[in-house]
Amino acid sequence: MVKFIASFLKDDSGASAAEYALILAIIGSAIAVAALGLGNAISGALNNASDCIKDPNNSCAASTAGGGATP
Repeated sequence: MVKFIASFLKDDSGASAAEYALILAIIGSAIAVAALGLGNAISGALNNASDCIKDPNNSCAASTAGGGATP
């Protein structure tokens, strides 16, 4: 019985599962932060495009990244 407990305490095969879980948590957090940043950038671009469509005479060509349409 003592040998079984000693071998159980020395067994570290569960450490790899914990390491994988930690790696997945870090990667998941990075993906979530990137998605939020990308979502904000896309939202800003769509809002800018909407403003240009509503009022094309407000010099939207200078404020868009792609150059926009020339009036």
